[in-house]
Amino acid sequence: MDWAFVILAVALVAAAGLVALALFRRAPATPADSRLDGVIAQQGEIVGQFRQSLEAQAQFERTLSERIDALNARLGQSLSESAAKTAETLGGIQTRLSVIDEAQKNITDLSGHVVSLKAIFSDKQARGAIAQDQMEAIVAEHFSPDQYEFQATLSNNKRPDCAIRIPNIKARIIVDSKFPLEGFEAMRVAETDESRKAAIAQIRRDVQQHVKDIKEKYLIPEEVQPPIIMFVPSETIYAELHANFAELLRRARQSQVMVVSPHVFTLVIATIQSLMRDARMREQADLIKKEVGQLSKDVKLLADATEKLQRHMGQADGDIKDILTRSGRIVTRGERIEKVELSGSDDAKALPGD
Repeated sequence: MDWAFVILAVALVAAAGLVALALFRRAPATPADSRLDGVIAQQGEIVGQFRQSLEAQAQFERTLSERIDALNARLGQSLSESAAKTAETLGGIQTRLSVIDEAQKNITDLSGHVVSLKAIFSDKQARGAIAQDQMEAIVAEHFSPDQYEFQATLSNNKRPDCAIRIPNIKARIIVDSKFPLEGFEAMRVAETDESRKAAIAQIRRDVQQHVKDIKEKYLIPEEVQPPIIMFVPSETIYAELHANFAELLRRARQSQVMVVSPHVFTLVIATIQSLMRDARMREQADLIKKEVGQLSKDVKLLADATEKLQRHMGQADGDIKDILTRSGRIVTRGERIEKVELSGSDDAKALPGD
């Protein structure tokens, strides 16, 4: 709306009103003056309507300004929320990309580790070290350091992987770890009957050779407690031996060698711990028997001392009764003396009872 036009119209209306008012005051009242009064009244109504229009226009502008401010505020808040959500989404995408990158890196590293593991398992010495480490971890977890010894030297200068001591028993339990993997791996990848038979024959040779070496090296009478434990660090190989090579395990037991897996070895350790507890209980029983004998002697001495004390107490009781009797007599005499009346005559009454 053109505000200059509105102001000009208001000014013209006001000037016309002033002119009409001046003419009305100067001239006498005529019929034309009545019409002029009507025009003036109409102009006043027009001025009032203009004022109302201006006020309505001002109210409209205030309302419009408030709504525009509210719209701007909502728009700013919406933009802020959208920016925050966008930043959060971008952050989540960045995090996922980082996770994907890390997973890719781990896959690459894992591929290298797989290649390294294949190299390790193809090396007998490295594979034997893995088996020994696993066995040592199980032993160290269940026994105290004074109950076992790794790489102990026997009287024949042979050194088994582990020797476990049992209290009050000279002979020690020997554990030696073996990892016969080649034959089982060959049997797993065998595609023909000939290759499978060759793998089975290799397994038999390897296991029998391990059992023979363990028996010849470590089975020393009165120094080693039979059977000797042959630790196999693979549950799969142990299950395969039980399923398809039961005669190998039977012959091993006949040779005083017991083949165990990690789980079975844990059960064997529990049995050994029971034997140790029984040995300790026997030691404690002997100690208790000795202490009970000494306690019986002490009780007898206490009974003798109590009897002597009783005799002394009886004698002391008789002495106390005699003292009380004599004290009573003395008190009685004192009372009699208090009752004696002294007179002027030389005749004094004798005390009664004297």
